[in-house]
Amino acid sequence: MTDQTYCDRLVQDTPFLTGHGRLSEQQVDRIILQLNRYYPQILTNKEAEKFRNPKASLRVRLCDLLSHLQRSGERDCQEFYRALYIHAQPLHSRLPSRHALQNSDCTELDSGSQSGELRPMSFLAGLGLAVGLALLLYCYPPDPKGLPGTRRVLGFSPVIIDRHVSRYLLAFLADDLGGL
Repeated sequence: MTDQTYCDRLVQDTPFLTGHGRLSEQQVDRIILQLNRYYPQILTNKEAEKFRNPKASLRVRLCDLLSHLQRSGERDCQEFYRALYIHAQPLHSRLPSRHALQNSDCTELDSGSQSGELRPMSFLAGLGLAVGLALLLYCYPPDPKGLPGTRRVLGFSPVIIDRHVSRYLLAFLADDLGGL
């Protein structure tokens, strides 16, 4: 996954957000009010009044707000995205930074699927090895005390052996087989 910060995303999304007709005046006002009321440390009353001034055009106010948030820091940009999601969810889902993140996630999933194709075969190989060693120890114990150790190994056999469990099981078997 990319290590893109919220400030980086805001820089990338600013041209999209300030495009004509993207955000309505009501949506911008709601976002400003949320940042002011719920997070007064992000926008003070004076700053909120400045960004809600009806004498300035919506685009200018929005550009000023976004540049203020970029200067303020990561947490402020993150809260802006949260407010944008609440008040303009359809627009939030179409943001260029969201598409970039989704595309990078898809490419990572595609590259990871190649190793995932071998996983069932690895599972069956590990399970066959564990069951075979358990049966070998059960049928041919090295000494009379070998049976309790074998029972512990057979206790693991019904468990769905994930790669973490199989690693510990094989280490346990290696310790028992060292006495042979």
